[in-house]
Amino acid sequence: MSAALHPVLRPALLAAEEVERRSAEVTDWAARIAWVVGLLLFVALVYWLMREGWKWRATLQGDLPPLAPLPEEGGAPALRLSGRYHGTTTAGRWLDRIVAQGLGARSRAELSLTDAGVAVERPGAAGFLIPADRIRGARLDKGIAGKVLTEGALLVITWSHGDRLLDSGFRSDRAAGHADWLDALGPFSPFDPPVPETAARETAAPETAPEGAR
Repeated sequence: MSAALHPVLRPALLAAEEVERRSAEVTDWAARIAWVVGLLLFVALVYWLMREGWKWRATLQGDLPPLAPLPEEGGAPALRLSGRYHGTTTAGRWLDRIVAQGLGARSRAELSLTDAGVAVERPGAAGFLIPADRIRGARLDKGIAGKVLTEGALLVITWSHGDRLLDSGFRSDRAAGHADWLDALGPFSPFDPPVPETAARETAAPETAPEGAR
């Protein structure tokens, strides 16, 4: 009886053997573990390279002086902003990230505009003050320090620190509030050509016409 059924059972037996062989191939744990270990090593290498690049950049920026500390009493703030600090770069160069003195740490931020300047409080990093006499102005932009947002979603404050002109980018939780900061700090863009001193003097104090010509 078994001999008579043997030709009928052969295809089923062959199919079962094929399924078992393929299952063994799929569960080749040695190859799978090797692949996972290789992937983890690659991720670790990328992280190490990023960390070394960060340290190298901080070394190159070692001439950056310490940031001004937050004032104990800055008076009643004229403006406030709650949002995120997205980083600082060399003015006009949105990829030239500044990491020295803790400026490279992205975090939540609370901004206050007082007579002392712009106070930046960061819960995840040390706060700092942009002194009023170092503020050059502000503009709306879409990217800074490698972070790209929608057009005009970023408030960029340009200020001088040491021998450098810097851009610091902030994004308010209420984008409509950016306009108030632009009005208060004044427009400024490092991409615009500098205004000649003679033209600036003429604009500030226009020449009056002689009395005989009136």
